[in-house]
Amino acid sequence: MDSAPKKEQTSEHINLKVIGSDKNEIAFKIKRTTPLQKLMDAYIEKMGFERNSVRFLFDGQRLVGSNTPQDLDMENDDIITAASEQIGGSF
Repeated sequence: MDSAPKKEQTSEHINLKVIGSDKNEIAFKIKRTTPLQKLMDAYIEKMGFERNSVRFLFDGQRLVGSNTPQDLDMENDDIITAASEQIGGSF
């Protein structure tokens, strides 16, 4: 009989934080197998941004909506950065 405590990693859900360039922080709780697109869409809707105006980064890498927290070995309370997409322009 194994009486060792279960690792947090075995939990079905994970708590993630999204921090925007304005330093606002929004917490999300999603399943480890849920595509991150759902979290990204919820953040964009909550903040009132255009869908293509924000990019999401985790550990310096741009997130792909089809990735899941499980795919990226995310842990509880990991931080995703939301940055405004800079599109061209002239000076």
